[in-house]
Amino acid sequence: MSAHSWIRRGCDVAWCPGCGNHGILKLVGETLAELALDPQRTVLVSGIGQAAKLPQYCNAHYFNGLHGRALPPATAIKASNPGLTVIAESGDGDMYGEGGNHFLHCIRRNPDLTNIVHNNMVYGLTKGQASPTSQRGFVTPLQVGGVILEPFNPLAVAIALGASFVARVYVGQAEHARTVLRAAIRHHGYALVDVLQPCVTFNKHNTYPWFAAHTAPLPEDHDPTDRIQAFARACEEEPLRLGIFYRQEKPVFEEQLAAYAGDRRPLYERRVDLAKLAETMDAMG
Repeated sequence: MSAHSWIRRGCDVAWCPGCGNHGILKLVGETLAELALDPQRTVLVSGIGQAAKLPQYCNAHYFNGLHGRALPPATAIKASNPGLTVIAESGDGDMYGEGGNHFLHCIRRNPDLTNIVHNNMVYGLTKGQASPTSQRGFVTPLQVGGVILEPFNPLAVAIALGASFVARVYVGQAEHARTVLRAAIRHHGYALVDVLQPCVTFNKHNTYPWFAAHTAPLPEDHDPTDRIQAFARACEEEPLRLGIFYRQEKPVFEEQLAAYAGDRRPLYERRVDLAKLAETMDAMG
């Protein structure tokens, strides 16, 4: 299946010309094609926002949830049908702001899904207020004196919580980004890929030239199995490092569920024992 057939043609794309979301859509389509995944067994899940529109432009199953609520249904979809490839994607506000609590506990559960976050350091859908990852001093229509809060560091948080795969890429370095995305989707467990991208309309500071000047690959001697080293690299502010910071093998959420202890069939293939269900409900009063 070609990269182009993963991406819907002829639909009304709501993103501004030059938006980094266009590049991420292309990266996702090319990566899924390179992996030769079955679109009938691939599900994209998102919340609300400009980034969350990406599944609507792909030829695959998708579920759009509530603001900040992409990860719970993505986890449930994977748990109910472990044979699916599940990708949860949304923006930095949706995943790290409104969805921050779900982000934390999804890492703890370690479901076998890929979490792609479009990180443009601003809220693009709601007209440019600061997002959790906005840098100090960033002036917006709401933060007229500049952002005063410490930016949320998703990589450091994920590593601290023991995430099984943590990476960051920049949309302007497509070949490297595809390599990391392939590794993330192939990874068995929760995989975070924070994708740096410009918002050409509402963020005039973190532009394509800015990202090019303020990002750099992880050193060649970086050991992604060394959690302490990975955490230290994730805390670096200048430059913003790109690559796979950390990965480990650990038990996967859905494989530990009692429902699969003696039966590996996905839930939709099983018949409901109505008599047993009625007995259970009666016992609960």
